[in-house]
Amino acid sequence: MEIKSYLKEQRLLVENAFDTLIPDAEGDFRDHIEAMRYSLLAGGKRVRPILCLAAARAIGRENIADQDILPVACALECIHTYSLIHDDLPAMDNDDLRRGKATNHVLHGEAGAILAGDGLLTWAFDLLSNPDHGNLSPERKLRITHCIARAAGSFGMVGGQALDIAYENTEFPFATLQTIHRSKTGALITASVLAGGIAAGGDKKQLAALEQYGNRIGLAFQIVDDLLNATATTAQLGKAAGSDAALGKATYPAYFGTKETRSLAQKAVKEANQCLADFDDKARPLRLLADYIYTRSH
Repeated sequence: MEIKSYLKEQRLLVENAFDTLIPDAEGDFRDHIEAMRYSLLAGGKRVRPILCLAAARAIGRENIADQDILPVACALECIHTYSLIHDDLPAMDNDDLRRGKATNHVLHGEAGAILAGDGLLTWAFDLLSNPDHGNLSPERKLRITHCIARAAGSFGMVGGQALDIAYENTEFPFATLQTIHRSKTGALITASVLAGGIAAGGDKKQLAALEQYGNRIGLAFQIVDDLLNATATTAQLGKAAGSDAALGKATYPAYFGTKETRSLAQKAVKEANQCLADFDDKARPLRLLADYIYTRSH
């Protein structure tokens, strides 16, 4: 299996699902829906939905189809995209470029961008709770919804973003840096892996291993993001390079320097793959995804 072709195939699977699961920009709410769709369909790696699908397949249950998991996978991407829209706002990181395109508020205004993010977040829970989507049992849907809500909220992504802003241009202990990374990025990545495992009926041991895997790749993902922000170009990233340093963000390179930060990212990926020791070859995509997170260039 070659990771680039795998990622392309899985991205197409997720994006084709958007065609049936995301509302069209028409009727009275046309402009609002268009603002939602603009950011959701602007490209991206689709790491979170792909992790969700890969984790479900790693469990190896024959009675679970992609169509059962895709509403969950798409919900995760809606939540991630909402967070990017809000993160780019002038009151937050004040970015004009995302994925090589104008950020949402540049095109739709600040109010329109805020509401687009709100719409995507709320639509995610419509997807998770809709009884007409997939064949997951109500009990599994409830567990998945709680897992994702917890990861996206005040004790996960939102809380992490609040800390990220609060500690700009300040001295920060390493424990705070860990909490920021674990919350603002790691929590939703871990939830993506766990949601796939729950959807596929993973047992307690399997879910515990997937959670540990998710924790380690979530950390690696944010560490690599920190590195790329410090070392890559705006053209490579599709967003402003060097913005973390300009804003005085709490990052691994700011704390450890570039060389040690790279070593820490590699260590986190190695530990992630060790968490999958009891899984068979069906978990190979998860192993490849961990390696990809470390080696990616944007």
